[in-house]
Amino acid sequence: MMTPKFQNVVSTAASVAATVMLLRSFTRNYIPPELQHYLYSKLSKFLSFSSELTLVIDQFHGFTLNPLFAAAQLYLKPHEAPNAKRFRATMPSKSRHVSLLMDGNDDITDSFNGVPFRWKLVSRRDKSNSLVHFFEVRFHKKHREMVLSEYLPRVMEEAKAARERRKTLRLFTVKDMRMGGRVELWQGVNLEHPATLATVAMDSDLKEMIIRDLDMFVERKGLYKSVGKAWKRGYLLSGPPGTGKSSLIAAMANYLNFDVYDLELTSVRRNSELRKLLMATRNRSILVVEDIDCSLHLQDRIAKPTSSQPHSHSFHNPPSQVTLSGFLNFIDGLWSSCGDERIMVFTTNHKDKLDPALLRPGRMDVHIDMTYCTPGGFKMLASNYLGITEHPLFVQIDKLLGMINVTPAEVGEQFLLDQDPEIALNSLINLLLEKKRNHELKMKAPLIIE
Repeated sequence: MMTPKFQNVVSTAASVAATVMLLRSFTRNYIPPELQHYLYSKLSKFLSFSSELTLVIDQFHGFTLNPLFAAAQLYLKPHEAPNAKRFRATMPSKSRHVSLLMDGNDDITDSFNGVPFRWKLVSRRDKSNSLVHFFEVRFHKKHREMVLSEYLPRVMEEAKAARERRKTLRLFTVKDMRMGGRVELWQGVNLEHPATLATVAMDSDLKEMIIRDLDMFVERKGLYKSVGKAWKRGYLLSGPPGTGKSSLIAAMANYLNFDVYDLELTSVRRNSELRKLLMATRNRSILVVEDIDCSLHLQDRIAKPTSSQPHSHSFHNPPSQVTLSGFLNFIDGLWSSCGDERIMVFTTNHKDKLDPALLRPGRMDVHIDMTYCTPGGFKMLASNYLGITEHPLFVQIDKLLGMINVTPAEVGEQFLLDQDPEIALNSLINLLLEKKRNHELKMKAPLIIE
């Protein structure tokens, strides 16, 4: 049985709760949002006894978007906040990732080095009746210096990392540079190549070396700066057609989350255009020059014309005048330092045809020989295509691979013929035996001397 004193406490609490609910309802229905915000800010300031600071981050600085506001949107995670009851979901154009953002007038509490920060996204109308948005960040005033020197830079860095994680990779190619005018030099599409370093058919030791080299490159910004080198790295992929050079490039892009710029040298008319194209590429990207041995004769053809050069170019398709010296300056000269965290990948079917000046470190730092299919590469393909890691026919195939050259593309084509591992592996064996017979016949054929 309740005592009279306890009954009085309960009655008083009920009266207070009813009064608060009545005031809350009255405030929502009869007080404008602008006045609500003003009263709330004054009350918060009164209750804080001047120990709390409020940092305001506007959405716009003049007519441009405030980078700190955009960073805060990416940094704050409303779906992870236990007190968040409402947030917004968007999917930007040409993106495959859903973005979750704070809703207007909602609160999130963040913590950094043990210090709590209360974030609030405020949405209200200004004097011109335009809807404006800004963040309010509340914290104890004794942390003012730490906020400016550590916390806000951390927000920017975390937002940058989040932006990179959700970025949709793009594949760019050169636009027709004869158009002239101030137009974009590159045109792009989404890069949705499924290749990964886990599925590329190559020896595990070589694959691990590539992964270690890529990891060291992206982690060594400070080292490159301290030794005075441009933050870039060059790779040369050499090997016969079908050995997986293009797939490796796509796998590297997916691993690093780098955009890819596919440069067709024959579409570039002169050295100055080459420099413009380089400057128009973004940081954290891979520049690809495929089949460099046949896409362009890297010599000073203007200074040293020869009678053997073709003259079939029309007025609308003039010959490329990119010189060897211009190309070397493009990949290793002063212009190559215009940008950070860039990788250049060159492919060739005939490494021996390349000018030695191209091959030295600083231009092509890592040489990767993409060989014919090895037993290790074959097992990776069997796992990818057929879902098997062991089979009695593996022994015979390994033996034939030691005698016959077959590309990973040819092996994959056989595995596409049938999903049954037994049928697919026998199909590969028949291909290898046919290649073996053709090789033996070729070796027995009499040498004809004209």
